[in-house]
Order: sequence, then structure tokens, then C-alpha cells
Amino acid sequence: MKLHLLPIATLVWLQSLVLPAAESLGEEWGTAEREAEYYRIVEIPIPDPLFVEAGCFATMPDGRIAVGTRRGDIYLVEGLTARHPLPKFHRFASGFDELLGLAQKDGELYATQATELTRVVDTDGDDRADLYETINDSWGFANYHEFALGSKFDKEGNIWIALGLSKSYHSWALFRGWALKITPSGEAIPVASGLRSPLGVGDNGHGAMIYAESQGPWNGACSLKHLKEGGFMGHPISYNWYEYAPNMGPTPVEPNSPSRLEIERKRVKELVPYAVVFPFRRMGRSISGFVLDETDGKFGPFGGQIFIGDHTLSLMMRATMEEINGVWQGACYPFREGFSTGILNCHFTPEGQLLSGGTNRGWPVRGAKENILERLDWTGKMPFEVKEINVLSDGFRLTFTKPVDKKTATNPESYVLGSFTHIYQSGYGSPEVDRTVPVVESAEVSEDGLEVRLKVNGMVQGHVHEFEFGAVRSTDDDEPLHRHAYYTLNEIPAAESAE
Repeated sequence: MKLHLLPIATLVWLQSLVLPAAESLGEEWGTAEREAEYYRIVEIPIPDPLFVEAGCFATMPDGRIAVGTRRGDIYLVEGLTARHPLPKFHRFASGFDELLGLAQKDGELYATQATELTRVVDTDGDDRADLYETINDSWGFANYHEFALGSKFDKEGNIWIALGLSKSYHSWALFRGWALKITPSGEAIPVASGLRSPLGVGDNGHGAMIYAESQGPWNGACSLKHLKEGGFMGHPISYNWYEYAPNMGPTPVEPNSPSRLEIERKRVKELVPYAVVFPFRRMGRSISGFVLDETDGKFGPFGGQIFIGDHTLSLMMRATMEEINGVWQGACYPFREGFSTGILNCHFTPEGQLLSGGTNRGWPVRGAKENILERLDWTGKMPFEVKEINVLSDGFRLTFTKPVDKKTATNPESYVLGSFTHIYQSGYGSPEVDRTVPVVESAEVSEDGLEVRLKVNGMVQGHVHEFEFGAVRSTDDDEPLHRHAYYTLNEIPAAESAE
């Protein structure tokens, strides 16, 4: 993520990369009017002269929302959740460098900035921070284009820090391209190497820590990746810091380029495959911060799922994950387009509304407005969607939000599948390659009509499996709000564990 102003000629060239909406988003999107029936976008006014480019959020014990900004401030905001919000912003702290992580514990804030993890406390009760304590600064900083992303506290009280590379391509400073775990005592434990340009880190809803990775060198597309302790996330430029992380063991062998990830994970034992791949353009171009839906149904039928933004295309997506044969994998789904700025992060309010914020500076973005905070509210109307896809030994199980019409749902021709992978290479990104066409042989609907079991011939391990199910209807004749989903198939379960 480049944050300094760019020359006009460069900006013009970059802007040309953002295609018109129909071309760039394909059939996945272009449904904003229909989406608004179920989830409406509410703009949150920001009073002059404040300028808020939100990079992180946290909920305080009194219900106010702490908002950390790119410009180095933390605001405590009340009134964000009203139907027609007129919020009050109170500057609680300032002086940080690129805030991209905020966690709250016992009324104290833990802010992840480019250079350190900082504890921020109001010790005298005047509602302004007066203690800024360095909890850990065990990583280096050598270039403005070096970001640090911080998680919420995990179950053991750790904060996980994902460190971006120098200028997205180099590892000039200590542990750039690594993930660290900061313990409650303030110790930094290296947990994974091989990161490139993370923009989100946290729990996947099942107790495993993951991060959002951007397309680029050694990354054919954006993805969610499991931060497996001792793991290698795929980009070898950060191998130079293994001598400073003896707990990680020896430096892994160099991956081959060009190759395939499925081939290289057999050579490089530490290599962790993508858990969820987001196909380029069809499912975003620069995925960002994410949050779990823990709203107990206040946000609709997707409880426990991951909601993740995209900076370039200014939209929100869903993701689900499952662990098969000890490896994490799962699916991504379109959710809501039409946001007004490039999304950096998102956060659920106590009332179950999804806040989002970000910036239009540094990269070209589809939502080009500046100084924007927005909120996504569920209208209470139930969309007809594929809620989740799970893998079976001989196919996939699709769970829907509403009962399906058995005539359309039992017809194998209602489901069109494809599969592809990417070139695992040191070059930037990758086309979709090695395409195959798996065939749905049968479709069996559960008694309650909410699940469809597809028997599939031609599943390919290591491939993204794309689903098109636009011909399926609900019992009240609704068509799916979104017609596509994408499952990353790292492992195929044995028959005895398929149910």
C-alpha cells in the first residue's frame, strides 16, 4: 500500500487499471440495488474539520467505538448506531504512525502502529490518554511503505502482528514479511515467515489465526492464509531473518518458480497453502481487514462467518473455513458492493451493524470519496443465498439461507462447476491456469430443504472450484441474490469423515 502522493502520470496509469464496473466485476456484482433490499449502506457524517481515514476499530466498555486512523489519531465516537446517526467524535489519543490494529482490554487500548505495539491508557479519568507504553517493538522499520497489522486478543491473551514487506517487494528491516505473537508479558514470538502485503489479521472463527494477503509476487490472487506456527506463507524474500528466530527451526528450502503451490507444498514442508482464494476482479483486487459475525443473528443468517472488505473495488465479501486433514480451506462469496471509499477495515457494533472505513489515497479505488465512514444494516429481510459450502469425499454440500425448490435444486444441470489454479511464481500475480470442468452427477436435497448434497466427478486437489447456481430457486421462487461462490480445495476428506 503506497501512501505518499504519486506523480500525476503515475496516477493516470494506475487509474486505467480500474476497469469500468461491469467489466471489472463481471457477473459476480452489479446487483447493488437488489443487495440494498437486504443490507442498506448508511453514511455516518463526520463533522468539520475532522478528517478520519479509519484503519481500525474497537468497542469500549461504555459502548463508544474507538476509531484509529491512518493519520495517527484515536477517536472515541458515540452515536454511531442511531438510524440517522449524528455522531460525536472525541479525540482520545494522537501521534501514532499508521494505525492498523486496535484491541481493547479492561478499558485500555492496544494500538498496532508501523513501529510498535502501544498500550494507551487514560490514567487520570479526563477521557484523554496520558500513558503511551511500548509493549513491544521487536521488528524493524526502514521505509514508509512498511505496515504492521494487529489482531484482537486471542484466547490466551496474545496479539498477533502481521508485518508487511518493505515497498511490497523487499525485506530490509528485521522480521519484515513475518508474523509475530506478542504475549501478555510483552514477549515477541516469531510464528510464520513468507508474508507479502497483509491488510488484516485475526481469528477465523474456529480458534485458528489467519491473515488477508494481497495478490503479487508469489501470490497468484488475494487470499486468506492460516498463520500456522512455524509455517512459511509463500514469499521467500524474508528468509534472511531465520537466524533471529531459533524457535522456527532451519530456513526452509527455496520454492521453485514457476511451479504450482500443490507441487511445492510437497517439497517445502513448511509451506502453508492458501485457505481461501479470492479470484482476481471477480472477488476483489485488494482484500483488507476482516471481522467475525458474532452478533447472534442481529446481522442476518451468516453468524460465525468472516466479513472482509476490498480496498480497490470498495465492496464487502463473506468467507467460511473448515479444517480438512489438518489443513484449513474454505469458500468466499459476494456480499455487498457500493461502498464510497476504499475499505481498510470493518467492525461490528454492539447493535449488530457493520462499520467500515478506509481511504481513497495511495491507490486508485472504485469508491473515490474521501473522509468516509459507513455502516451496513440488515433490513430484516432474508436473502436467498448459498450460506456455506463444505467439501465431502465425493462432492460438496451447499447450505442455503432459505428452503430450496426441489425441482430446480435436484436437477444436476442447475449447477455449473469449473476449477483452476494459479502459477506459483516470483512474478507478479498469475492468470488462472490448468482449467478443468468437474461434472455434477446428482443433487440430493435434505428434508428441510436447506441443504443440497452434490455428487461431483472430477474434483481437483489444489484447485479453486467455482460454482454457478443461478438456476436454483427457493420454495417461494426467489433466485439467488448472488449466483457464484469459490471453494479452495486443498484436501479431500476420506469417506468415513464426509458426513
